[in-house]
Amino acid sequence: MPMKSHKQILRMAVLAMFGAMLFAMKIAFEALPNIHPVGMLVMVITLAYRKYALIPIYIYVIILGAFYGFQPWWVPYLYVWAVLWAVTMILPKNMPPKVAMIVYPLVCGLFGLSFGVLYAPAQALMFEYDFPTTLKWIAAGFYFDVLHGIGNIGMGLLVYPLSRLLIKLNSREGIN
Repeated sequence: MPMKSHKQILRMAVLAMFGAMLFAMKIAFEALPNIHPVGMLVMVITLAYRKYALIPIYIYVIILGAFYGFQPWWVPYLYVWAVLWAVTMILPKNMPPKVAMIVYPLVCGLFGLSFGVLYAPAQALMFEYDFPTTLKWIAAGFYFDVLHGIGNIGMGLLVYPLSRLLIKLNSREGIN
C-alpha cells in the first residue's frame, strides 16, 4: 500500500477536526432555537475544500446520530446538509468581495429559512403524511425556520472572511 503524503494526512486531520467542530458548535449554541454556526461553517469549508467538504459534513451527521441516537429525526440530515454544500459548490468561485459579502449571507439565510421544507419530504415518507399534512407540518415549524434564517444571515456574514482566511492558510500549508 502506498504511503500517504504529508499533505493528504494533514488534509484528512483538518477535515476530521472540522467535522468535530460542526458538532461542537451545534452543541454550544443549543440553548438558542435554531440559531447556530453550522450552516456558516458548512459554507466556509465548502469554499475552502470543495468536494472534500463532504467529509466533515458527514462526520458531523454521523456524530449527531451517535450522540443523540439514530432516530427518525436524523434521517433528513443525510441529505439536508448536502443541499447547502451543493448550492455553495455552484456559486462562482471568484465572486467579487462586495458581491460575496451579500450572496453568502443570503444563501446561508435562505438555507435556514427553507430547512423545514427541505426536511419535510423525509418526514412525510417516514410518517406517511399526505400533502396537506406535510404543509401543516411545515407551517407549524415556520416560526423556527424564520429564526433559523435570521440567525444564518448573521452567521453568514462570516462566510467570506473566514473562507478567505482558511484558503490562505491552506495555501500556506500546501493542503488546498
